[in-house]
Amino acid sequence: MIRIKVERVRTMPAQLESGVLYVSEEFETAAHLCACGCGSKVRTPLGPTEWRFTDHPEGPSLYPSIGNWQRSCKSHYWIDRGEIEWSTQLTPAQIAAGRAAEERRREHYYAELYPDRWWVRVWRWLKSMLGH
Repeated sequence: MIRIKVERVRTMPAQLESGVLYVSEEFETAAHLCACGCGSKVRTPLGPTEWRFTDHPEGPSLYPSIGNWQRSCKSHYWIDRGEIEWSTQLTPAQIAAGRAAEERRREHYYAELYPDRWWVRVWRWLKSMLGH
């Protein structure tokens, strides 16, 4: 079983160490090396519409899962209380549906946050014109 520990940093180091989740709360980002061992750097933005970081006594957690769909390894896993939990592979259609759902959650979040902003109304109009 792969264990992950957290290291809080201001900025990300040039070289990441395996088994470490680097977290910069100042810049709202986290980074780690892919759990499969391929050596790919995985960067996850933190925030209300992105990933959530929690530091438990047992170890760090990131939610939602990590899906390295652009990488050749196509790894899909969770970081939960310092452990890597492997998840199922998703089909291209499932990946596209997940991305669309994420975009809808972002739009809803910002529309609720800034309901009367002109750019929110323009963005909605543009998306409707493009058929999205």
